Amino acid sequence: MSKKMNSDKLTIFALGGVGEIGKNMYVIQYANDIVVVDAGLKFPEEDMLGIDIVIPDISYLTENRDKVRGILLTHGHEDHIGGLPYVLKHLNVPVYGTKLTLGLVENKLKEAGLLGETKRILINADSEVQLGSTMKATFFKTNHSIPDSVGICIETPEGNVVHTGDFKFDHTPVNGQFADLHRMGEIGKRGVLALLSDSTNSEKPGFTPSERIVGDVLEDIFRKARQRVVVATFASNVHRIQQVIDAAKSTDRKVTVIGRSMVNVVTIASELGYLDIPEGMLIEPEEVNKMAADRVVILSTGSQGEPMSALTRMARSTHRKVDILPGDTVIIAATPVPGNEKYVGRTIDELFRLGAEVIYSGSNSGVHVSGHGSQEELKLMLNLMKPKYFIPIHGEYRMLRKHALLAESVGIDPEDIFITDIGDTVEIQNGVARKAGKVPAGNVLIDGLGVGDVGNIVLRDRKLLSQDGILVVVVTLSKQDGTIMSGPDIISRGFVYVRESEGLLDEANRIVTSTLQKLMSENVNEWASLKTNVKDALGRFLYEQTRRRPMILPIIMEV
Repeated sequence: MSKKMNSDKLTIFALGGVGEIGKNMYVIQYANDIVVVDAGLKFPEEDMLGIDIVIPDISYLTENRDKVRGILLTHGHEDHIGGLPYVLKHLNVPVYGTKLTLGLVENKLKEAGLLGETKRILINADSEVQLGSTMKATFFKTNHSIPDSVGICIETPEGNVVHTGDFKFDHTPVNGQFADLHRMGEIGKRGVLALLSDSTNSEKPGFTPSERIVGDVLEDIFRKARQRVVVATFASNVHRIQQVIDAAKSTDRKVTVIGRSMVNVVTIASELGYLDIPEGMLIEPEEVNKMAADRVVILSTGSQGEPMSALTRMARSTHRKVDILPGDTVIIAATPVPGNEKYVGRTIDELFRLGAEVIYSGSNSGVHVSGHGSQEELKLMLNLMKPKYFIPIHGEYRMLRKHALLAESVGIDPEDIFITDIGDTVEIQNGVARKAGKVPAGNVLIDGLGVGDVGNIVLRDRKLLSQDGILVVVVTLSKQDGTIMSGPDIISRGFVYVRESEGLLDEANRIVTSTLQKLMSENVNEWASLKTNVKDALGRFLYEQTRRRPMILPIIMEV
């Protein structure tokens, strides 16, 4: 597309959370056309009490819904497609994805009741997609831990913007689908204005090993195991699932699949031809106990120690169909996502207590390899694309910074590298890039059916309740003269045990009574003032006595 001096500008920014599984929705805008790359979710951090998942704030997109031309998906992992059911409820735009990616998306949309009203457009590495009047997208094959992953080249009047998606360069891929280095080189020769590249493994030197290594290790473990083998991995790691099936076939074992998300992925991937499962290989969980222990493999969710996952329930002996028996071999074929280490560690401990032999990434480096490229692969991508401007994406700040240093090492001017936070915009006009203002961005918290109705104040209250508990003070006042007719009754939950703290609560009762009587004598009868004074007086007393600050909830009634 020809360049010309004009007042229109190209704008690039991220919506959503931070961290390895954050920054999972990028927006590229030129004039009146907006293109969105990926729409993921992230899992809650420790201080997000009671929150199920976290999705990007899409208020900028809903305010500009008439300009949004579509959502382009790089691959089918949760952190790239998991937010779609929530986004599409507010933004009915076409979704573009490869065969497996759309297959996984359709399952989500079906559950959300959005399948019929969402336009889904199948693309492959040879597709060209016109997006409004100013942008066009082409694609190139990449390697990742799920098949059908692609990078995206978006052509704009300013120049080409390349989004790599998550990638590594695997020269012996499990499925025989090689990354298209030739296409990447061609894109680089045509000229790349801005490169947005995955930074997840930017701290790791060298190359990321091939996924094929894991297959050899799994087969060796299966062969040596004298009883059942349980393998826990990410449900969406289709390559790993295939290797479990191949290793089971080589060692004459049957496979049962446990965990809702694992069953869904295995069903969809096999129906679409991305899993080669021999006839009669899969068995139902109920059949496991009827077979010889050395003839069974259990493929399970729970590699991150999630409390309700299949492996965690097996470790706690609460799974309805499968128990871990002494002598079983459990393989955790994944590394913990940052923040999940203690949950994974707890699950491993519980499995050892049950007498299992547990093999995990800390004890055997061969049971998991990353789906993300290490430093030499990131440098290769930079050299193939030769971008004028570079924006590192997908990673904690230190990873973005390290990726920026790698870019400098291959010759990119530090002035042409932009490390951005959520909502920070990079504007490019007439070939010149600069950091501009911010757009509304951040996290929307999902709690049950509530979308965005839990904010910082509610989380603060939950934290307070979890730390010091709650004290409810119930008082009934006379409407005529304001005297106390009943109470105060004090109810403690999570603060002190009532039977062991009668003296403390009696004194608290006396303080509430005297505070109310003093206010009444001063003709203070507004409920807000009464409640505030009761909270302040009682809060001061309890802190002096216990050094705790429970949530105090006064309930005042008039009769």
